Amino acid sequence: MERMERTQADTGPHRETAPMAGARKGPAGPGGFAYDAADAARRRAVRRMKTLATGLLLAVALVYVLAKWAGNAGAGGWTGFVAAAAEAGMVGALADWFAVTALFKRPMGLPIPHTAIIPTKKDQLGQSLGEFVGENFLSGEVVRRRLRSVGIGRRLGGWLAEPKNADRVTAELSTALRGALTVLRDSDVQAVVGEAITRRADAAEIAPGIGTMLEKVVAEGGHRRVVDLFVARAHDWLVEHGDSVMTAVSGGAPGWTPRFVDRKVGERVYKELLRFVTEMRDMPEHPARGAIDRFLRDFAADLQTDPDTRAKVERLKSEVLGRGEVQDLIASAWGAVRAMIVAAAEDERSELRLRVRAALLSLGRRLSDEQRLQGKVDGWLEGAAVYVVTTYQGEITSLITDTVAGWDAEHTSRKIEAHIGRDLQFIRINGTVVGALAGLAIYTVSQVLGG
Repeated sequence: MERMERTQADTGPHRETAPMAGARKGPAGPGGFAYDAADAARRRAVRRMKTLATGLLLAVALVYVLAKWAGNAGAGGWTGFVAAAAEAGMVGALADWFAVTALFKRPMGLPIPHTAIIPTKKDQLGQSLGEFVGENFLSGEVVRRRLRSVGIGRRLGGWLAEPKNADRVTAELSTALRGALTVLRDSDVQAVVGEAITRRADAAEIAPGIGTMLEKVVAEGGHRRVVDLFVARAHDWLVEHGDSVMTAVSGGAPGWTPRFVDRKVGERVYKELLRFVTEMRDMPEHPARGAIDRFLRDFAADLQTDPDTRAKVERLKSEVLGRGEVQDLIASAWGAVRAMIVAAAEDERSELRLRVRAALLSLGRRLSDEQRLQGKVDGWLEGAAVYVVTTYQGEITSLITDTVAGWDAEHTSRKIEAHIGRDLQFIRINGTVVGALAGLAIYTVSQVLGG
């Protein structure tokens, strides 16, 4: 029987080749199995245990034959005890040999029902394994209970509270950020950002918002500083360019007027203009300032309520956004932001990395100390995990069943046998020993009762 087992295991179209010295993995068999040096060592151990178990069977058979011969030769009553023990040991060994062999192949090649269980029931075993995993590991209640017992929020807080761990997370986040910015093409991002800004600006009417803001600025007097600056600059310009103003006024006079009259008119206009600007600069309550206030308030109201004004603003907005200079400005803004973020991510002492590190340490301390925050984090993680396992339970279990279904039946048996076959051979040895002891006990009891 041992010879037959070794022949079936070591010959045929799928015989494994022992790996070369130094090789870590052998060729992959059907179903994706790869036989390595460890598998070869396991199979050698299985063969040694098969030899030992079969040798023990042959030994008890020899003992049985010798005990019978000695009994017939008149050696004494003890031969009956030995023969009974040996006989029961053979029965136990043969029964367990049949049971172990039936797991992986048909004993002696006979088409006995319910044998070669693993090769013939491989798909059913995979289905049962998938159902078992789904029911006992991928149910929402099991996942939630397991995660709750782990206390991820508290452990995560304790881990993040360590400065070295916060430094590590900060460095990893910086590396990921730099990698993401490196992978992204500037032209793509610029196109997306420009299109998003343009689309959002086109979709939203800006006139009412501008009107509301202008109304608030005027009510709070925020525009007065602008008026002060404008009037002051106008006064300084008039003082510096008085001759230019008078020449411009004189040049616009009719040709038939005397030149000295034109000059007098230019001087008069210039003085009145300078006086007006000076008074407006020095008098906070100047009527012109009040007129500006009224104009801005009316304009703010028109921006919010007047359809014509709002339509004009929308047309102006579309014209401005459509200009190439504006689109170039949007594109250049992304380049500047990208360069700034990359530089900050690479610099270990940058404000960005220091703030991220401080935030991680603060989060770690809070998670370690605040049970309410721990409960929130645990609840988020539990909810996410339960959603994943309940939503994709079928896909996960089908991965198991489909994988097992794709395995080659013969190689599956040989792979499993390589891993558990040595222990199974102990069943044969134990069956031989236990059978012998049971046979000895039964024979002894029968002799005592019969005697």
